[in-house]
Amino acid sequence: MIHKLSFLISATLLLPLLLTAQSTAEVARWQAQAENVEIFRDDFGIPHVYGKSDADAVFGLLYAQCEDDFNRVERNYIWATGRLAEMEGEEALYSDLRAKLFMTEEEAKANYEESPEWLKKLCDAFADGVNYYLYTHPEVRPKLLTHFEPWMPMYFSEGSIGGDIERISTEKIRTFYESGVKIPEARVMQSGKIQSREVHPTKNQPKKTRMNKTHPQKIKKGEGKTEERIEEGEPQGSNGIAISGELTRSGDAMLLINPHTSFYFRGEVHAVSEQGLNAYGAVTWGQFFVYQGFNEKTGWMHTSTYTDIIDEFKETIVNIDGKLLYQYGEELRPVETYDIVLKYKDGDGLKEKSFPAYRTHHGPITHLEDGQWTASAMMWAPPKALEQSFIRTKQDGYQGFRKMMDIRTNSSNNTVYADADGNIAYFHGNFIPRRDTRFDYTRPVDGSNPKTDWQGLHTVDENILIKNPGNGWIQNCNSTPYTAAPGFGPKRKDYPGYMSIDRENFRGVHAIELLTGRTGYTLDSLIQLAHDPYLPAFEALIPGLIQNYYGFDNRNPKLLDPIELLREWDYRTGSASVAMTLAHYYGTAMLRDAKYPEGLSAMETITWLGKNSDDGLRIFEEVVDQLTADFGSWKMSWGEVNRYQRLNGDIRQAFDDDKPSRPIGFASGRWGALAAYGARYDNNTKKIYGTRGNSFAAVVEFGEQVKAKSILAGGQSGDPESPHFDDQIERYAKADWKNVPYYRKDVLKRAEERYRPGER
Repeated sequence: MIHKLSFLISATLLLPLLLTAQSTAEVARWQAQAENVEIFRDDFGIPHVYGKSDADAVFGLLYAQCEDDFNRVERNYIWATGRLAEMEGEEALYSDLRAKLFMTEEEAKANYEESPEWLKKLCDAFADGVNYYLYTHPEVRPKLLTHFEPWMPMYFSEGSIGGDIERISTEKIRTFYESGVKIPEARVMQSGKIQSREVHPTKNQPKKTRMNKTHPQKIKKGEGKTEERIEEGEPQGSNGIAISGELTRSGDAMLLINPHTSFYFRGEVHAVSEQGLNAYGAVTWGQFFVYQGFNEKTGWMHTSTYTDIIDEFKETIVNIDGKLLYQYGEELRPVETYDIVLKYKDGDGLKEKSFPAYRTHHGPITHLEDGQWTASAMMWAPPKALEQSFIRTKQDGYQGFRKMMDIRTNSSNNTVYADADGNIAYFHGNFIPRRDTRFDYTRPVDGSNPKTDWQGLHTVDENILIKNPGNGWIQNCNSTPYTAAPGFGPKRKDYPGYMSIDRENFRGVHAIELLTGRTGYTLDSLIQLAHDPYLPAFEALIPGLIQNYYGFDNRNPKLLDPIELLREWDYRTGSASVAMTLAHYYGTAMLRDAKYPEGLSAMETITWLGKNSDDGLRIFEEVVDQLTADFGSWKMSWGEVNRYQRLNGDIRQAFDDDKPSRPIGFASGRWGALAAYGARYDNNTKKIYGTRGNSFAAVVEFGEQVKAKSILAGGQSGDPESPHFDDQIERYAKADWKNVPYYRKDVLKRAEERYRPGER
């Protein structure tokens, strides 16, 4: 007994020493890796990270990202790993549950362990770079994540805004789980026959079984078709344009990289290693690969795709002897059943809530459809998605880029491409399940019928693919791929209906008009094209209003002057335009308050309202009255009401009409503006404050040496005390993009700081 007690006392005393030693070893490892990294900050605060290995570059890249905006790095992983409710309370539980339904922490760890060694090294470097930043910046107080783990990138592997998983409706998940899952009535096997007996849903639930850690590799997970989470207001979207050297002044191919995201959603970075990495562009905070960008030889721009990649399968669930099974053809398969325990903030403390979770081979059960449990299937292969995202950044020509696309995990995006060999290309989607076209996959299908199962994936060659079209250019503005290269692109009849919807939008119409017949492009003229002020939506909407007004003998005299102003307008936006203010408020009010047929696209709705609505004059009068009430006059120039304001580093900005802001002449992408600038919320202000649209953008010219210009909304840093918090906003507003220092000699000329991680 004495010996045992002595052992316990010794072990207790030794434990802190062991932990200290382990921590010391970890710090020593970080410091050793930091010696392999140099970070240069240019005159706009953009980090140019140089590492000996790819892992060294990733280490430095994450360290630099944390310097610029640790708040957003942490937030992305709190959301992705399903821990948002610990910050925001019970309302966020179903976002967290959605994350855990598709992958538990145990599965994320298993995915990491099963990854190739080179990828594990990058994941290790990701975690080490963030943790070293926290170690060297003890004044930083994480909101939740005090230590980052190498398995975390498995949750956040592609780079899109939220990715495919955000298209899985949390409201449907809430409805299914909130009142308690209804287990089907149990049946008992007796003498080879199934007999029914009552089962209490809480006392007689089937025994929970834990998942096999290799489970994600065995389940065929695809992508769901449930509701996309869209807030009222500015639509999501991006523009990608590739120009052949036949149309450029230099004879070299060009690329417009123009994603429309929430402002400050991505930072601008440059990552270089001695293993062939030299990628420049936008990185989603917390990820270790350039998502939209270029290297010396290739450039890639992603636009959100309309490819059908998410399906729902209605499952026939049977409860036999307390075990849940589901019908699949002539067999009954076990439903994988397990518990998910989530924490949520309640006052100053945390509470827990447990959910039963269920999966079939189609995917997790997410909701009820026509009274049946329904599984959502989407692409879910985190290691492969991470591999593809990083490998993409190191390609040196079309052949390698095309081979990279064969991984087929870039699921939520189209890709517009250009390279130094003069090639331009368009890949419509990348992960597209092959389906039996006898079934309507726009609605949930019968999961018990094996014929509804996905039949593998379409090859890249079977997807919509355009290379070097005869017109010399490619555009995609989230519209139909069938006008990506008019006259030289794909034909609708050649592809199954689920490959893409055939809908145009006003940005696509605008881009086609601008590109048709033009030659002699330079980087500056491509920037000018990307800021063209014409808004085709108003040419469709406004004439009907004017015609209605002059169609009455008894015209409202109060509306004469604003109607005349619109009649003389050229449908071009600008800070000084009063007509733009009237048109924006009128168009927004019509979409909100007017009556129009259901099922139309945004472009079809605006066009219909321009020709048919009887509500126009009434709504226009309300707009004039509201402007007068808010501002004292309806004669408000667009720049007076359309503003840029960044007061602090909060992820959701609070706006204030009484605090400084800057006029912006750009307009919403809804009206066809390529340089989109729109709002998703207003904090009850009278003025409009931009929250999304052009955030990071770049133009790239590929020749013997790559040349590029870029711009950020605001600035690189999320720290209001930094000189780079909003130092690009004047250039942003004037479409005066900065030159990109890509080569080391140019980086050195522009460098204002040079340091290793831990020295700053």
